[in-house]
Amino acid sequence: MSPEGRRPRLSREERHDQLLEEARALIREEGTDGFTLARLAERAGVTKPLAYQHFGDRAGVLAELYRSFEARQREVLADALRSTPDELEAVAAVVAGAYVDCCIAEGAELADVVAALAGSPTLKLVRDEAEAAYLGMLREAVERVSGPLDDAALQAVVGAGDAVARSAIDGTSTPGRARALLASVVVSVASGGRR
Repeated sequence: MSPEGRRPRLSREERHDQLLEEARALIREEGTDGFTLARLAERAGVTKPLAYQHFGDRAGVLAELYRSFEARQREVLADALRSTPDELEAVAAVVAGAYVDCCIAEGAELADVVAALAGSPTLKLVRDEAEAAYLGMLREAVERVSGPLDDAALQAVVGAGDAVARSAIDGTSTPGRARALLASVVVSVASGGRR
């Protein structure tokens, strides 16, 4: 093969990121039913053993995709909160916007990943750690403008966020309506969800 035909060698981290992007694209196009590490390797132009080295198994890839979504959601929220005034309505709007917009950006792929991992101990572990990190951020953001909140109030925000984001994704609601509904839930729990 000529030097012009060779692909540049990627670092382990770059290759990992490339494989995750290819996995996202494959799931977006075909869903998770036929998703395998062999198909991922073929699509990415790497060997199967290399794909297995990065993720271990199919559940490992799906768990990484879920982790990356959750990390992106926390990053978007943190960025938005940096310039948000310390007013309940402003914080609620930012929390709602970040939650709904991240869910819409991930779309059906995230739902497919969660469904594919359903019943898996891997998913429970990943979801528990991601939820704890998100709830910590949510608590800090909302309590700075409302005072202390109990865990049930924070869980209510996440449950409502999942529901309204799904409605925006499936078209039964608009993204703007979903954001407004979730913001009102945040205001409501912040006003009445004190410890």
